[in-house]
Amino acid sequence: MPIHAMAAHAAKKPLEKFQYEPAPLGPHDVEIEITHCGICHSDLHLIDNDWGMSTYPLVPGHEIIGIVKAVGPEVAHLRKGMRVGVGWQRNSCQQCEFCQTGQENLCAKMGATCLGNYGGFATAIRTDSRFAFPIPDALSSENAAPLLCGGATTYSPFRLYEVRPSMKVGVIGIGGLGHLGLQWARAWGCEVTALSTTPEKEREAKGFGAHHFLNTRDAGMMKKAAGTFDFLLNTVFAPQDWGALLELLRPNGKLCVVGVPSEPITIPGFPLLLGQKSVVGSVIGSRHMIAEMLAFAARHGVKAQTETFPLDKANDALARLKANRARYRLVLTV
Repeated sequence: MPIHAMAAHAAKKPLEKFQYEPAPLGPHDVEIEITHCGICHSDLHLIDNDWGMSTYPLVPGHEIIGIVKAVGPEVAHLRKGMRVGVGWQRNSCQQCEFCQTGQENLCAKMGATCLGNYGGFATAIRTDSRFAFPIPDALSSENAAPLLCGGATTYSPFRLYEVRPSMKVGVIGIGGLGHLGLQWARAWGCEVTALSTTPEKEREAKGFGAHHFLNTRDAGMMKKAAGTFDFLLNTVFAPQDWGALLELLRPNGKLCVVGVPSEPITIPGFPLLLGQKSVVGSVIGSRHMIAEMLAFAARHGVKAQTETFPLDKANDALARLKANRARYRLVLTV
């Protein structure tokens, strides 16, 4: 039976209705009937071929929630009728040192859900069951879908870089990623500051968990905040004054980049040397990290703030995201 989807047939073109015959169900595969799929900025980049790696027709979507409809003979941890989620990664080699040490997200042969494969802007998907995650009952499908990518992207750095409850944490950008980062940091027990160029977002930022708000265009506020942060999480794509951000860190502080910068990062050397500061990165999360993230979200009430569109209105949703009018994650319903 064909899978119905919305696909881009060329770079920067609107999505059109599309259908395809799925590959046979492999021994470790699962077929999922999709009910919700979040829209990520990465989907826009893939549609427009901003990264020079897209192939067409391209079915976007890698924040998938759905119901298991069929399982391969080697699948033991999932069963028909379960509600599961799938994120950016759909498989890995299972053999390299990173896979063997539970860091599948670093596998050089990892497969992406919607890059070289048909993604979640569709009625169904077949994928490796080992990268499908049961969704806790406490999480609604609409609010959980963006956690499969945006949630994992902003949660993993807290674990990877050993952020502690005693730390002062700043989240740069109050958008699709940043509003989740604020919630993780508050639930972690940290003293949380939202950093933004938009003062009007202060009220919302504090609603997401920020104790404080820092306008990064206010020179006086920036000077007063110098040397106060243990950890800064940069969630925005726009170019930053990286030197000014490093000045905000305490000795041994870390600036973690999870939003892909639109321009190369230029870092002054002296702040790194004199304060033993670090600029680091983080990419999605391992299988263990994503499962842990979902459980943590269910326990602490972390959820994406969402707006929904039906699948056949995907172009309208993408236009809203491109115009920076999403508040804060857009989700397609199937």
